[in-house]
Amino acid sequence: MTGKRSWLTTSPIAAVLLPVVGLLAAIGLWWGATIVFAIEPFLLPSPWDVVVKFFDEPGPLLAHTGTSLLETVEGFLLAIAIGVPIALVIVRSVVLERLVYPLLLMVNSIPKVAIAPLLVIWMGFGQWPKVVMVLLMSFFPIVISTAQGMKSTPTELVELMRSLNASRAQEFFKLRLRYAMPQIFTGFKVAISLAVIGSVISEFVGATKGLGYVIQQSGASADTTLAFAAVSLLSVMSLVLFYGLTLLEHLLLPWAQEKR
Repeated sequence: MTGKRSWLTTSPIAAVLLPVVGLLAAIGLWWGATIVFAIEPFLLPSPWDVVVKFFDEPGPLLAHTGTSLLETVEGFLLAIAIGVPIALVIVRSVVLERLVYPLLLMVNSIPKVAIAPLLVIWMGFGQWPKVVMVLLMSFFPIVISTAQGMKSTPTELVELMRSLNASRAQEFFKLRLRYAMPQIFTGFKVAISLAVIGSVISEFVGATKGLGYVIQQSGASADTTLAFAAVSLLSVMSLVLFYGLTLLEHLLLPWAQEKR
């Protein structure tokens, strides 16, 4: 039993196989429910109906997927570019931490659906309102995870660096930032899922393309199968982005994986 548990938790093959098995099981349950309960396709299409719908019009759906993917990646990278430096400044100054944290909490507590129409009014119907919405959705977990990771550095390591006459910058970047990287990547992985949600929310208002726009239009025309096809593409996109970050973490932080 111990050997099996060890293989399942350490084998690279198991790391790929187990998520696939879980996904196939979920699809099987979905398909079985539509058959056992004789659910009409306009209420809940089967997985096969969704696949057929996708291949009926793959070009437009992939184009909408590309739009949503671009908005998600741009907003996410912008959130990293703004959030990580703010977190580093917060860690360096207790005064700034007490000054900025309440503002971050206030912004994070605002329902993002209520902001989407305002962004369209302020920025027009282009791509920027969508990118800013993604930024707002993914900004908070990046700041929090980075700040908390920087603060979690063991005191004995900090004292060791200081005993070696390390400068504040060396202590900050060579020790604290390096020690915080696993937690920072955890925040990134949380943020990328929220970024996908942000792109969809923004496309519900004032958009003419994107998977959120497809879902809204399919709901208006009662095309449930098309809506499920768009949702499935969103799910695939979210999985690819999440596991892409996981792979990047494995490549950049092999020492963290060995520690775990």
